[in-house]
Amino acid sequence: MNQEKIRDLEQMISSDYGNVAGIVVRKNGEKRYEGYFHGYTADDAVHVFSVTKSVFSILIGIAIDKGYIQSTEQKVLDFFPDYTVKRGEKTLQNVRIKDMLTMTVPYKFKSAPYTKYFTSESWVKTALDLMGGKGKIGDFRYAPLVGPDVLSGILSNVTGQSALAFAAENLFSPLGIREMHKIVFNSKEEQIAWSTKDTHTPGWVADPQGINTVGWGLTLTPSDMAKIGQFYLNGGLWDGKQIVSSEWVTESTREHSRCVQWGNLGYGYLWWVLSENTYAAMGDGGNVIYVDTEKNMVVSIASLFKPNAKDRIALIKERIEPIFEDR
Repeated sequence: MNQEKIRDLEQMISSDYGNVAGIVVRKNGEKRYEGYFHGYTADDAVHVFSVTKSVFSILIGIAIDKGYIQSTEQKVLDFFPDYTVKRGEKTLQNVRIKDMLTMTVPYKFKSAPYTKYFTSESWVKTALDLMGGKGKIGDFRYAPLVGPDVLSGILSNVTGQSALAFAAENLFSPLGIREMHKIVFNSKEEQIAWSTKDTHTPGWVADPQGINTVGWGLTLTPSDMAKIGQFYLNGGLWDGKQIVSSEWVTESTREHSRCVQWGNLGYGYLWWVLSENTYAAMGDGGNVIYVDTEKNMVVSIASLFKPNAKDRIALIKERIEPIFEDR
């Protein structure tokens, strides 16, 4: 019966979800399903867009575990002593790491100035310049691209490494995620072409200063994504090694703020909190790392860029979980 349901699922994905590259399901710590679609294979890395945020959250947790960062209560500007604050700019002076992780930082724009941001020499400095203003710290404001890179600047300043190098040593290598390279664009056209093309070489986008992005820009395979979900489900453990503290896993996946405008969803530390037992990393096009702690299940879906992609959480809950929850 399950094989028949799997065939039905695969037929539906092939016909109704034209941008899905691959799906991996893990149950009780074991891989129960791995499927690829539309010509993609297990070796194809996909740009996972905002799933990058949740992966970066793990790096902040590791940096705290290792003593590079004291706590999420530290002020952002403490890590940028050479940054000159504009006169009267009190809001920015009070922004904490925690505020950035929970998307509760105000910005001085209504519509994000992407061209100015991505054509600047330092995406971190430009983000700092755009933070603050008359807004209130504590109100949820999702920053898709402009802003989160400040966290990458903090990580690089305290560790002396890029986020990619730090991740390679402390996260990717322990999980068996293959080596990847820094990607720097020479033009806006190059960036757009890379962001929207079908397949990607393993890599992580960086600004001209070599600071890796936080809001987007990481490529992963569906298997890589499932490993990340599994070790989080394990409380930060992988192959008997504590990659990040269980306290960080708990803290980063509990609700700290709430996004009313998009389904009234809870938000942790760069992770979406869907319910008491489920949380997810979610990115444009329908990229998802979904974790159900009650059912001891992880589902990863890697997808190509597509505006207004179909709801992947509904797909998981209604069509994928029921097939595997009793296996």
